[in-house]
Amino acid sequence: MFKLIGVIAGYYFFGFIGAFLGLIAGSFIDRVRVYGSGGMNPLQNALRQAVFLETVFISMGKLAKADGQVSQDEIAHVEQFMQKLGMTAQHREQAIKLFKQGADPAFDIYPAYQRFLSVCGHTKNLKEVLLVYLIVMALADGHFHPAEEALLTEIAGHLGYGPTAFKRMIEMVLNQSHFAGGQANTAAALDDAYKALGVTKDSSDAEIKRAYRKLMSQYHPDKLIGQGVPEDMIAMATEQAKEIQLAHDLIKKNRNI
Repeated sequence: MFKLIGVIAGYYFFGFIGAFLGLIAGSFIDRVRVYGSGGMNPLQNALRQAVFLETVFISMGKLAKADGQVSQDEIAHVEQFMQKLGMTAQHREQAIKLFKQGADPAFDIYPAYQRFLSVCGHTKNLKEVLLVYLIVMALADGHFHPAEEALLTEIAGHLGYGPTAFKRMIEMVLNQSHFAGGQANTAAALDDAYKALGVTKDSSDAEIKRAYRKLMSQYHPDKLIGQGVPEDMIAMATEQAKEIQLAHDLIKKNRNI
């Protein structure tokens, strides 16, 4: 939008040179609006992707070790997760190494989060996306061990999320996962649908629409790649978006909107 405004305004005041400069300025503003201040420089994207990958799999290793030992089921889950993502061979090799590093009891995870914040902390929504990914992975085996929840709550605190805000995020992700197998038209499913969008039955149609659009924007593939999520890790976001869509469809059907 701002590209067009920049071109028109630049041409009006300064002719063709002004139009060109207006295009550059407008593109810059559009990129800030979409990705946030951390996404302005595309040259930083490779670094953000590397740091995001590093943080995800170090955290995954730490989560697997949170209950005292890394089980064969957890190792198998990591391998299945990477297969589901369709990760490149290079990223798979890096991910396994990082997972083992995070699972080492002597490894301090928090310098990794300081690095994440320094590189990705100013990029719009990326902190929340990271936490959502970790919650999904912690829930993937069907259990949410208290030690995992405690570790994730502590990690969330380092990223600026208080316990109440983080519990709300867990509730949303947990209820979104209820729609993974499809839409169920029951009273319980409708309750889950409201929770999945972070709203209530008392929310207005406009509030529900805003919550839905915010979530769908958060999981838009192009936006995530631009913010620093590696392209072969977008599959999880796509699944989350499908579940959010099903939850929203159920609410719309119930409200006749």
